[in-house]
Formats: sequence, structure tokens, C-alpha cells
Amino acid sequence: MGKGYLVARVRIHNKSDFNKFIEITKALVVEYEEKVLVRNPEPEIKEGNLKGLTTIIEFKSVTQARKFYNSKTYTNAKVSQEKASETDLILVEGV
Repeated sequence: MGKGYLVARVRIHNKSDFNKFIEITKALVVEYEEKVLVRNPEPEIKEGNLKGLTTIIEFKSVTQARKFYNSKTYTNAKVSQEKASETDLILVEGV
């Protein structure tokens, strides 16, 4: 089983609430041993028109990424995220 990756494109419209989401999820970095590979508010878009903050988080496995996403802490944090932004989030398994 390969590593797991969460890939997010976030269009933030309320920075204060989004910062609350970030603060809540910081503790999950330690708990789930994730590694933030990319966090870029201004990616160079080559195709398409999906703008916003791009984040890629690496996990030891897809199972670990799923546990992170389904955790109570992340579920609670999503309330702030949903108030503050529109998010496209995908989970993929590495090769």
C-alpha cells in the first residue's frame, strides 16, 4: 500500500474563520504523523481556472489519511472551514 495524499484547493472568503480551522487542525499534524508538502496561496495555473490556496498533505498510508479525514477533531474543524471557504478536496494513493 502506497502513501496517502490529501490534495486541497481552497477559495477563502473569511480569513478569520479559516485561521480558526488551521489552528484546530495543527494538532492533527502530530497525531496523524502527516507532512505538509505544499501550501501555496498563488499556484501557477497552467490549465483550468480553479484558483485558491493549494495544499498537499502526505500520510504514511491511505488508511491513515482516511482516519485523519474521519476524525472527530477534523470533523469539528470543518465547521469553521465551511463557513470560511469553498474547498475541493481529494484523497489519492501514491504509487
